[in-house]
Order: sequence, then structure tokens, then C-alpha cells
Amino acid sequence: MAAIAAASTSMASTAVFTTHLSLCSTAKAASFCRSALPYLPPRVSASAFSTSFKFAESKRSSLLQVKASSSEEASVDTSEFITELKEKWDAVEDKTTVLLYGGGAIVAVWLSSILVGAINSVPLLPKVLELVGLGYTGWFVYRYLLFKSSRKELAEDIEELKKKVAGTE
Repeated sequence: MAAIAAASTSMASTAVFTTHLSLCSTAKAASFCRSALPYLPPRVSASAFSTSFKFAESKRSSLLQVKASSSEEASVDTSEFITELKEKWDAVEDKTTVLLYGGGAIVAVWLSSILVGAINSVPLLPKVLELVGLGYTGWFVYRYLLFKSSRKELAEDIEELKKKVAGTE
């Protein structure tokens, strides 16, 4: 009995799917074919639905139109950029240290991407780490951003850190 019910359900879904595919091939019904869900006939007439949909689509597309413009202020002169880069490179005294730090940074990014990929492949660990991140974010907001006095404390800590990094302290 269950096999008959499953077969009839399968045939019904196949019939709905093939009907949906045949409707999607026509240009008039293309607005209904944007979903992977099976086609269900609308409750209102198709002409009323299609005109309201076309109006909403034209309104949305008019909001998203972007025109490209060339402005001399926005354009970047590549030769000027290259000359500035050469001048800065010539001003560097210890080029080997800069190259070592740059190479080290590239290797660190590469290794961290391998580590993240390995952690991501463990089935439950990414979700646990998401929960840890959400918990820490909630704690940070409560501790530093929710109240005025704590925001002031955070701003002072940031200024102190800036001074330590800059070496002015």
C-alpha cells in the first residue's frame, strides 16, 4: 500500500514538474519560473498578476540603474602611481627586511587559510565556533557599547593603544 502511495506521489510530482517545465519554456510565463519550487497556479487571474509583477519589476529595476561616468578626479594615473611606488621603494633603507616581512605575511595568510579549511572540514566545529563568536560579540556589546561610561572607557583604551603603537608614550 505504501509503495502505491509513493508511486502515485512520485507520478504527481513528476506531472507537476513537467507542467512547470513546459510553462517555463513560454515567454509569457517566464515570470513564474524564477523559483525552483513546483508551479502552482495563481489564485487571481494571470493577467492581473503579470501586470502587477511587471510594474513592481520595472520600479525595482529603475532604482538599480547605475550609469558609468568618467571623471578626471576619480581616474587613477597608473604611471604616477608607479613612479610614487618606485620613489618609496628607493627610500627604504633595509630592503631585505621588508621582503622578509612581506614574504612572511604571505606565508602566514597561506597557512591560516589551510588551517581554516581544516577546521571547516570537521563536521561540528564550525557551528560551535560560530556560537563562540556570537557569544563573544554579545559580551563585547554588553561590556563596551551598551552604556555611555563603558563607551568612554573603550575610547580611552583605544587612544592608549594608539599611543603605544605609535611610540609616543
